Amino acid sequence: MALDPETLEQLVGTVRRFVRERLVPLEHQVAETDEIPHEVVAEMRELGLFGLSIPEEFGGLGLSMTEEVKVAFELGWTSPAFRSLLGTNNGIGAQGIVMDGTAEQKAQWLPKLASGEVIGSFCLTEPESGSDAASLRTSARRDGDGYVLNGTKRYITNAPEAGIYTVMARTDPEKRGASGISAFIVERGTPGLTVAKPDRKMGQRGAHTADVIFEDCRVPASAVIGGVEGVGFKTAMKVLDRGRLHIASVCVGVAERLIHDALSYAMDRRQFGQPIAEFQLIQAMLADSRTEAYAARCMVEDAARRRDAGEDVNMLASCCKLFASEMVGRVADRAVQILGGAGYIADYGVERFYRDVRLFRLYEGTSQIQQIVIARNMIREARS
Repeated sequence: MALDPETLEQLVGTVRRFVRERLVPLEHQVAETDEIPHEVVAEMRELGLFGLSIPEEFGGLGLSMTEEVKVAFELGWTSPAFRSLLGTNNGIGAQGIVMDGTAEQKAQWLPKLASGEVIGSFCLTEPESGSDAASLRTSARRDGDGYVLNGTKRYITNAPEAGIYTVMARTDPEKRGASGISAFIVERGTPGLTVAKPDRKMGQRGAHTADVIFEDCRVPASAVIGGVEGVGFKTAMKVLDRGRLHIASVCVGVAERLIHDALSYAMDRRQFGQPIAEFQLIQAMLADSRTEAYAARCMVEDAARRRDAGEDVNMLASCCKLFASEMVGRVADRAVQILGGAGYIADYGVERFYRDVRLFRLYEGTSQIQQIVIARNMIREARS
């Protein structure tokens, strides 16, 4: 554990207060303006939220997975847009460098990512390569003392804000699978790199995605993560294992917020002379939601402990991400149902969460991809 229990409790308590007292009141404003206020981003930096999982030697908090999920539970209590901005620095936008970067790459970028001075972004998905990530077409052709990148990345989280992009590109055109893929660090402002206009999304306003386009974009050989070609896909998969546990824990936090709001409404709203919380069919929906959220929390905590103990949690991370992301969708649906007509009205916020949580079943591997990962691991274990 990176922190002693008392320090961890203080950190979690500080994040809890910041989320509930500072961020929750801003949810409607962020949804309306599609922007997180700059002063709030500065406060997030001051709290160290951009460096939760970055090693202490580079200015981060160096949280273990078990510690990180405790913080993520708290971050999930508010609009996912807030967590999304700092999430890439703690996850897919930085972990490739943390896990596989050279000493020089770590020294150059991790302190800036930990402080929030630089936002990291992760470029894997393409117009014709999503779930089948190994089929990506973005190319990185060796040219003298560098590489020339060409291709388009799609739905890239924090692309409009990012200062660096972790880019998966094919360095060996003869190898069509994963072994021909390498990972690159590409700085914003590099000639040939263009960020398209932000996407208009179903939900999670305030969190931005966009296409990232590479047209004869030249980077030095030192931009290859780890300095080795052909291992980029392995780096991406390791990054996603941790990312899936983080997303699963955020889903738990959002579910618990929705349960809180639904229960509060049900205790206040009266029909037929009594609070609707007294009606058994309302109680059934509340009970089902609480049970599923508790199950997801236990799953995430167990998988996190196992990862910290050095176990391979590839399958367990997928189990957590699959169950938690599907669970929070069901909880959101029940919350709308409990609030009835009010649940369909924007003033209450439940309908916003209903749209926001739909994304959890899609990014960092769809539910169907998680099912495939789980089943393949089961078959592999049975054959061993």
